[in-house]
Amino acid sequence: MNKEILFISDLHLNPEQLDDTGRLFIDFLQTQASATDALYILGDLFELWLGDDAILPAYQPYLEALRKLTDSGTSLYIIRGNRDFLLGDKFQSLTGAQLLKDPTVINLDGIPTLLMHGDLLCTDDIAYQQFRAMVHNPEWRQALFRKSMVERLELARKLRQESQAATGEKGTEIMDVNQQAVEEVLRSNNALQLIHGHTHRPAEHHFDLDGQPARRFVLPEWGEMGGGLRYGQQGLHNESYSLDPLVS
Repeated sequence: MNKEILFISDLHLNPEQLDDTGRLFIDFLQTQASATDALYILGDLFELWLGDDAILPAYQPYLEALRKLTDSGTSLYIIRGNRDFLLGDKFQSLTGAQLLKDPTVINLDGIPTLLMHGDLLCTDDIAYQQFRAMVHNPEWRQALFRKSMVERLELARKLRQESQAATGEKGTEIMDVNQQAVEEVLRSNNALQLIHGHTHRPAEHHFDLDGQPARRFVLPEWGEMGGGLRYGQQGLHNESYSLDPLVS
């Protein structure tokens, strides 16, 4: 019997209040996800994560819903994104999730499939890659963890403002993945299939990789509607999610 697996990313759950996306996500966990064997969230589940020692109160309903999901028997795997890169051991303990390395390879129908958030593939965006290296530096993180929650919030807001300003000045192609980077990471992981998020440009790309057919699936961003990929007896296919029962 084939497993049923769901792949989603880029929910950017609101750090201040439960909104339409949050309600949709909780409903999704209780319905779609709970009826499957595994759920993979490929980064940016949260718009902001200040650290496991500074969990924002608005996130409590999501943590409880994730715990109920794993208690029900669905396996939960999460790759950190560029917004929630500080997810750690306490988050795993609270939710029953397993944090995965970026990238991670799994097997789907005998096809080695690479899972990533996707930001590592945007190699043309040099300024972003420099920022990413900074926030993944252990010394930078140690300095952050010495700050209070209020100080971390202020720093996060400042970094977001700077990021939004910089994004407005960049060309769209710079912020997309680099095809050479895609091919290199597939080769280095002996994979022919890639699933990622981050760019908010949902699509299915087909290309040749050293004489073999390869595919790249880009997951959508969530808002009033959500979406992702389902793997089952018929392979991989797109799905959309809504609180409207007529949309499935």
